[in-house]
Amino acid sequence: MDFAYPPEAEAFRTSLRSWLEANLEARFCNLDEGTAGSPERLALLREWNAKIADAGYAAIHWPVEYGGQDASLIEQIVLAEEIHRAGAPPTVNPIGIANIAPAIMTHGSDAQKQRFLKRMLRGDDIWSQGFSEPGAGSDLASLSTRAIDEGDHWLINGQKVWNTFGAHADWCELLVRTTRSESKHAGITCVLLDMRLPGVEARPTTTITGETEFAEIFLRDVRVPKAALLGEVDQGWAVAITTLTSERAGVATLHLDVNKRIRELIDDVRKMEGTIDAGRREKLARLHLQGQLLERLSARALSGILHGRMGPEGSLMKLVWSEVGQSLGDVAAEVLGAQALGGRWAKAKLSSRSYSIAGGTTQVNKNIVAQRVLGLPRGT
Repeated sequence: MDFAYPPEAEAFRTSLRSWLEANLEARFCNLDEGTAGSPERLALLREWNAKIADAGYAAIHWPVEYGGQDASLIEQIVLAEEIHRAGAPPTVNPIGIANIAPAIMTHGSDAQKQRFLKRMLRGDDIWSQGFSEPGAGSDLASLSTRAIDEGDHWLINGQKVWNTFGAHADWCELLVRTTRSESKHAGITCVLLDMRLPGVEARPTTTITGETEFAEIFLRDVRVPKAALLGEVDQGWAVAITTLTSERAGVATLHLDVNKRIRELIDDVRKMEGTIDAGRREKLARLHLQGQLLERLSARALSGILHGRMGPEGSLMKLVWSEVGQSLGDVAAEVLGAQALGGRWAKAKLSSRSYSIAGGTTQVNKNIVAQRVLGLPRGT
C-alpha cells in the first residue's frame, strides 16, 4: 500500500468538492438505492444525472470524445469518495456507464457510438445487462436464449433473470446463442435490444426487502434488426468479457458504503440506554476491523494497479465485502434487539443474504483465490 494521492488528484478533489457544494441540492440526496421506486424519484435521479453529465462528472474515465475526461484510476477513486462524502446519488445508469459503454466503445460501430453513448451518459436512456438465465448464472457460457438469422433481422426467444434495472430499462445488452458448438463459449452473439420491441416483457422481481430493482425478461419471437449486432456474429464472448472486466474503480470503492453503515450502527448503539455486555462489544469491534480490512484490501489493489500489477485482489475484496455485509446485519440485530426489527437495520439483514451471490458468487471467488493466491490445483 505504498501509494499516495498525487497533487493533480488532490486538485481534482478540491474542484469537485466545490462543484458539489454549489450544485448538490437537498432534494437530490438520499436517492442512492438504484432506480427502483416511484416515477418522481426516478425523475429526480435523471435530473441529477443530466446535471453531473453536463459538468463532465458522470463518467470521467470515458474518453473526451464521448463526454468523459480521460481520467486516471486514482481520479475515479477520488470522484467516488467525494460523491459518497457529499451524500450525492450515483448516476442513474451505473451498469450502462461502467460496463456496457466500454463494450460499445470497443466493439460498436460509429453509428452505435453516436446513437447510444451520449444518451447513456446523461441518463436519457437506462440500460440493463441481459446475461444471466435460469440455467446460466455463474456458468454464463451455458446460456440458451436463441437467436435465429432471418435475413434482415434476428428472431429471438428465451428468458433472462436478475436483470438489474430491467423493469426501467430502455435498452439491454443481450447475449444470445446463434450457433451450437462443441465449445460453449463459441456461438454466442451480442445484440443491443430495444426493450420496447414487440415480444419483450420485463416482469419486476420483488425481493425479500420489497424492492423491485431486478426483473425477469421474457423474449417471445422478438425481431431484432441486424444493425443491433454488437461485435461479430458468434463472437459475443469477447463482448461479454469486455463488459465484465470494466469495473475496477467500483470494486476498489466497495469499502465506502460498508464503513459508513458500520459507523452508523456504532452511533445507534451509543444512543441506546444502558450498556451492552462484553460479548456484544467484541462483535462490534470485530465488525469494525472487518471494515478496516476491506479498506486496506482496496488500497492494496489500487496500489497494485497503479504499479502495473493486476492481481486477484478483486476476488478477495468481493469475498470480504460479502462477509462484512452479512455480519453487519447479524450484529445489528443482536446488539440493537427490538430496534433492529424494522427500518434500515431490518432491511440490512434481509438484503445481506444476497451479498454472497451479487457481483460474483462466493464459490467462484473462492476458486479464484484458491488457484491464483494459494496455488491449489483446479478441481475435477
